[in-house]
Amino acid sequence: MKPLAGRAGMALFFVLASATAVAGQPPGKPVPAVQLSGEECGVWARELSFARSVAEHDAVAFAAHVEADAAFGASGPEPTRGRDEITRRWGAIIDGKRVRLDWYPTRTTIGGVGDIAWSSGPSLFEDPDPKAEHRYRIGDFHSVWHRGADGQWRVLFDDGSEPRPVSEAEAVAFREGRRTICPQA
Repeated sequence: MKPLAGRAGMALFFVLASATAVAGQPPGKPVPAVQLSGEECGVWARELSFARSVAEHDAVAFAAHVEADAAFGASGPEPTRGRDEITRRWGAIIDGKRVRLDWYPTRTTIGGVGDIAWSSGPSLFEDPDPKAEHRYRIGDFHSVWHRGADGQWRVLFDDGSEPRPVSEAEAVAFREGRRTICPQA
């Protein structure tokens, strides 16, 4: 895993720099049309599959999307490290009883090394209690993916912005913004 360490450091730098660059943009806003390569569309599909694992409350599928030595909350002072700990810490989100989380990519990019990719897009947090003060909140996510020796893409680093409260209309717009077909070149 020695070669990954150098790439992983570069990937984390890229995620943090990218997050800073887009921080001024409101989450959930439409982004300009992009044309992705076939490989980038593979990461796009994998990101949608990852989100589906949470929507379907499938902790096993969720864990299968996470690199063994991943770090979530990567830009924070105490990232959650390792697939098992990440899956445990995400348990309440995966079961969906206290909060429902949904997200989708609006951009994926593969780096020059070919086994590191970046993915980003909006995320929607929904409090299932219809009387909640802030039922819907929108943020965005930034993930770095690593393609393993088996050819499968798994999340290596994950982070996102602090979600902000939004109206039900904005939550509907989030859902309507989901593209299930990758914008391939």
